Amino acid sequence: MVILGAGPAGLVLGNLLLSAGIDCVVLERATPAHVRTRARAGFLAANTVRILERHGLADGLRRHGRTHGTCEFRTGDGRFRLDYGALGGGELHTVYPQQHLVSDLLARFQDGGGRVRFGTEAVGVLGAPSGPPSVTVREADGRPGRWRARYVAGCDGRHGAARRSLPPGTVRHHRDHGVSWLGLLAEAPPSLDAVGYAVHERGFAGHMARTPEVTRYYLQCARGTSPDAWPEDRIWAELDLRMRAEEYGPLHRGPIVERGVVDHVSDVVEPLRHGPLFLAGDAASVISPSAAKGANLAVLEAELLARALTDELVHGDGEGLARYSARCLTHIWRAQEFSQWMLRLLHGPPAADGETMFHNALRRTRMESLRTSRTRQDWFAENYVGV
Repeated sequence: MVILGAGPAGLVLGNLLLSAGIDCVVLERATPAHVRTRARAGFLAANTVRILERHGLADGLRRHGRTHGTCEFRTGDGRFRLDYGALGGGELHTVYPQQHLVSDLLARFQDGGGRVRFGTEAVGVLGAPSGPPSVTVREADGRPGRWRARYVAGCDGRHGAARRSLPPGTVRHHRDHGVSWLGLLAEAPPSLDAVGYAVHERGFAGHMARTPEVTRYYLQCARGTSPDAWPEDRIWAELDLRMRAEEYGPLHRGPIVERGVVDHVSDVVEPLRHGPLFLAGDAASVISPSAAKGANLAVLEAELLARALTDELVHGDGEGLARYSARCLTHIWRAQEFSQWMLRLLHGPPAADGETMFHNALRRTRMESLRTSRTRQDWFAENYVGV
């Protein structure tokens, strides 16, 4: 088995196959240091934690992760909190930075004898959908190479070799939501004991704790904004304004140690199986970060694929592989639907037009319904934590 990509999907899959006695290798174009430090999301759904625990992969998050179950909404009409951990199915998030989870998974895989070829860039997957497949690569020294296997798992993202190698007839669903965020990592303790969502006429602002010393902030910005366009003084002034710090309390400040711009798009491929080639993680679907679903979908898909491959390779049962795409897409589209709802809740229309006032009135009504309706709150909690 060849696995492309050493992110959450690829490393969970690799660990589960290794524990089942299935030979596999992970090909990763980045360096070990980059893989262990690239910051991504940090909110793990309850089902994700259960999957990791079920397979003995949760030691780090159990030692260092923190459960979380509250979010706060701030608007021009006031603020309110939802203790979503006590609503819906009563489930919590675990806050554990994704780079820490990836480091745990990588160490576990290598300690168990798993092979990772760093600096090896997959160029293309040949043979799909009829097989047998092979992966052409560019080795760390620049030489071309080729890996052959019975199956290939494309866990190498939306721009990776797996997606570039999909056969004609593959359906790609794509939507650009017209919303961009300036994503910021500050060496500052959290200013709220909740996830903060601020809706302001100047745009959205978000507050998400990562560790007791580090906080993730988001600021809605114009499409095409450079990550370095805003000096730190402007960033903190805009965060204070949009999060209404004068009214609800000051934000803890600290140096901005990381910044980047996120353009909100949704992108789903159907099907996720093409003969011996399977897609998982961001190679299968890209989702807006507004509801923190990406890493959680990746872990879920990795477990489904590992179970199906084990059934086929160890027990001769191919039913799971035949159903893999349909099962994953059910979860993917549910997550996409909720993410779209969150985007409409937190952002106005991307461009002013004759219907802007209508859309903003609907948004205020959604927010008021979330504040006052227990039925809506239970629905929110179930979908906010679920995948």
